[in-house]
Amino acid sequence: MKDKIIFSIENDLCPVASALKAIEGKWKLPIIWVLCQNGTLRYNELKKSIVGITNMMLTSSLKELEASGLIRRVQFNEIPPRVEYSLTKAGEKLLPVLDELAKWGEQLIK
Repeated sequence: MKDKIIFSIENDLCPVASALKAIEGKWKLPIIWVLCQNGTLRYNELKKSIVGITNMMLTSSLKELEASGLIRRVQFNEIPPRVEYSLTKAGEKLLPVLDELAKWGEQLIK
């Protein structure tokens, strides 16, 4: 008899678990999608582009995405201060997966 495969999100050696940990949560994929569609955005532009996200959730999600290497944060030393967010190369590699997810979602809607 074949052994059952057990999945744990905490398994650092599992590529699926690592990928899911990088994008887990309600707001990370919408942030990545908005940056994909619009390119580089400032914080307030991102906030306006994602309906329902709070300042606290946007800030924490951006920090986590930056720590995962999926987005880049550039701070300009100006007055008033300006910060811009964009996808990194690793974040851009996620886009074909999101395109396929969108196609699958279209089929579900039909």
